[in-house]
Amino acid sequence: MKKLILCAVALGGLSVSQVVSASQICASEGPVPDTTPSEQFVVNADGTVCDKQTNLMWQRCTFGQVYNSESSSCDNVAQELSWQQALQTASAQEFAGYSDWHLPNVKELASIVEHRCVKPSINETIFLETLEKNYWSSTTVEGTPANAWLFSFGDGKVSNVFNKSSQAYVRLARYAFCE
Repeated sequence: MKKLILCAVALGGLSVSQVVSASQICASEGPVPDTTPSEQFVVNADGTVCDKQTNLMWQRCTFGQVYNSESSSCDNVAQELSWQQALQTASAQEFAGYSDWHLPNVKELASIVEHRCVKPSINETIFLETLEKNYWSSTTVEGTPANAWLFSFGDGKVSNVFNKSSQAYVRLARYAFCE
């Protein structure tokens, strides 16, 4: 903690949260195994990855960003959407030659959370430039139809307290056979 405070002071008044969010924090592999090891995914040159465990194909970048194959990075700015906008965007999305993208359900989205890491809680080798923010799932909260489940990729926690009119980020998926 002393190093963190000294680092913040040395950087000319940057807030501690800015310093902490500069790089991902992961537990050592011994006590906590990877939940999304890189070997589980097939990385495609078109900005998609295929999960061999779930047979889901994912966009490597958050919606609004554009995959840059030359630098293997995401360009542009990620867009926040309401839940309804996210559903509509998914059904209209054409990307990498596919038009059957969907907003993942809560279990599908949970499958890409890397529980060994925070800030962000995702495999950064596979999913590029993921924001430490909330991402929508397509799953409505039972008993509270105005809310939908989402994940914070800051800490990997799921939440059901967000109204569907709120804004959150989106990572789209599609069903595929991953070899």
